[in-house]
Amino acid sequence: MSGSAERRVVITGMGVVCPLGLGLDDLWAGLVEGRSGVGPLDAFPTGGIPLHHAAQARGFTGEIDNFGPLDGERKKAIRKGCKVMCRESQMAVAAAQRALHHCGTAMTHHAPERFGCVFGSDYMLTLPEDFTASVARCRGADGRFDFQLWASDGMPQLTPLWLLKYLPNMPASHIAIYNDLRGPSNSLTLREASGHLAVGEAVVTIQRGAADIMVAGATGTRVHPMKTVHALQSEQVATGSDDPTTWSRPFDKHRRGMVLGEGAAVMILEELSHAQARGATIYGEILGHAARSSADRAGVGRRRQAVAHAMRRALEMAAVPAAALGHIHAFGASTATGDREEAEGIHDALGDAARTVPTVAAKSHFGNLGGGSGLVECVGSVLAMRHGELFPLLNHEAADEACGIRPARRGDPAGEVFVSTAVTPQGQSGSLVIRSWQDSA
Repeated sequence: MSGSAERRVVITGMGVVCPLGLGLDDLWAGLVEGRSGVGPLDAFPTGGIPLHHAAQARGFTGEIDNFGPLDGERKKAIRKGCKVMCRESQMAVAAAQRALHHCGTAMTHHAPERFGCVFGSDYMLTLPEDFTASVARCRGADGRFDFQLWASDGMPQLTPLWLLKYLPNMPASHIAIYNDLRGPSNSLTLREASGHLAVGEAVVTIQRGAADIMVAGATGTRVHPMKTVHALQSEQVATGSDDPTTWSRPFDKHRRGMVLGEGAAVMILEELSHAQARGATIYGEILGHAARSSADRAGVGRRRQAVAHAMRRALEMAAVPAAALGHIHAFGASTATGDREEAEGIHDALGDAARTVPTVAAKSHFGNLGGGSGLVECVGSVLAMRHGELFPLLNHEAADEACGIRPARRGDPAGEVFVSTAVTPQGQSGSLVIRSWQDSA
């Protein structure tokens, strides 16, 4: 905790791209009105798979107006750069530009070397069509793929900058270049835990004096031909012919799997005195953060232990007792085993408060956004504190005693402080404790 008391870290800007829309107003309206972002899956052909609905970020088309207000030079640079960005990187840049606009005068009140960027993501996979021409050139007379032709005939068909589209460090690189951020930069790839860990590293970077302001964000997708197939093979995914808006039901007794989605979110984190000196609007304060990992000898994640250890440490750092929490923002993937193990970890960390403090899970509205999930959810909770009320835990109809959580209902007070958690199937977990600024100023 060295230096943390002298250098407090606050949130001065936020931006999102998600299935409920582009921007903070769209996100909040969708959450508080109990709307679902799940609909027909048309991002790619689905004839060969049993899934035909997902939570696509339909409002994000990649057009330049999706990136928020931009000056002429930045608009020109981003439009050109989109050609070497995959969809996850494009959503990341859009969320970052929206957050930078939201934070006001930060871009004109900083030294470039004191402004950095930490960005989290999923593993990024190429699209099959990137290889179509190359594979076609390597087919022999019998129609079979001939490996001997790959080097001479296949590789030359690949776009020269193909690989740059899918490197997980590209979101941070693009954002830093477009905005002349010369401070510390890093990229994290820990699936759904990436956003929480990106915020944690950004906080530490500011507290140790290496920067005054940081872009902290995460992006991800499960709406992708390769990732969708991978999820269907390795995780419990909700399918069926009934109303898809009811599929994502975290902690409900009748949950049957996650909904696949996509999205990105960014928080602008700033040292308190730096923010106050420029007259910034402050939306919250990061009080605690932690990252933990737990897996057995076979490499299977022990989610209960990981969640409990991360949440305990974040609350300890924040000096916030469990009973003082206004709400819990759970990971809530809506899988039978995952929700139970997460709930057990929450009970281990919070004790009796786990049954009385309201629990929300924004995935009930838009499913699993992969690496983008955690920060979109945290932004939702910050907005709830600003508005003074919680959004409902959508589709929670039958309590599961194996989970034992108190589902949030529309109109519940959001409280002054919340804890958020994320956990991967591999047992990597992150936790954040964030306080409302109105109540801490």
